[in-house]
Amino acid sequence: MANLSQPSEFVLLGFSSLGELQVLLYGPFLMLYLLAFVGNILIIVTVIADTHLQTPMYFFLGNFSLLEILVTMTAMPRMLSDLLAPRKVISFSGCLAQFYFYFSLGSACFLILADMALDRFVAICRPLHYGTVMSWAVCVRLAGAAWAAPFLAMVPTVLSRARLNYCHGNIINHFFCDNTPLLQLSCSDTSLLEFWDFVMALAFVLSSFLVTLISYGYIVTTVLRMPSASSRQKAFSTCGSHLTLVFIGYGSTIFLYVRQGKAHSVDINKVVALVTSVLTPFLNPFILTLRNDTFKAVLRGQVQRLRGLHKALQ
Repeated sequence: MANLSQPSEFVLLGFSSLGELQVLLYGPFLMLYLLAFVGNILIIVTVIADTHLQTPMYFFLGNFSLLEILVTMTAMPRMLSDLLAPRKVISFSGCLAQFYFYFSLGSACFLILADMALDRFVAICRPLHYGTVMSWAVCVRLAGAAWAAPFLAMVPTVLSRARLNYCHGNIINHFFCDNTPLLQLSCSDTSLLEFWDFVMALAFVLSSFLVTLISYGYIVTTVLRMPSASSRQKAFSTCGSHLTLVFIGYGSTIFLYVRQGKAHSVDINKVVALVTSVLTPFLNPFILTLRNDTFKAVLRGQVQRLRGLHKALQ
């Protein structure tokens, strides 16, 4: 295959190393994708439909679920089609677009997680000031910043990739246009880009992780001082599910992207990337709702209304 400075298309290897066995991955991955999509859609619809859930906590949860849907849509449909396709190609512009949206939406997810942690911090540690501090105006600004900042910051990152010389071929050893495989194809000096990527990771991933950890540090201290055992159990139940998702998401992302250099095992990265693009969106509806008594009660109420409507129409 000819070495091109700017190839018209890239070849995504995906799971080609498995040969014909990669077809067997289609069913499980499709099931996970559909469950993640339906589960997160259910959260969004329930939050919008029920007035009991129209609070800052569920407002951020709805935003997070929407972001999870969009993140999976940037990578999963392409990966699923490539599992069945004999030739797995993506255009140069399509690759850069996928790169842009995947990392912009992924970064926004972590900022929303930090917003959720701040919301729980104010609710538990400063309950008397909660209505003032977490007003709807503040919540909208926090969510708006979480969405806008990554999309703006990723523009120079994508433009820099568009100007690289890709003289090491056009075969990407991944199931989507990830950062490390792209840099490995370039013969340009990427040291400045790698440093910028590291700064971006610090700005969006580690900073939000630090905010989340500090918030929950204060939350745990406050909860342990509560005299009522039922209050402690309720607080830990709500925050425990959030922390589970935090450690799964942040752990895999920090392993993948908060490192300088491009000489990392792409095969290992592919497996870990499945956690952020498939597993976390799938687990989100279960982790964040099944241990939430308020959400479960609302969901049961919605199901009963639908049953009553169905009987009335018969």
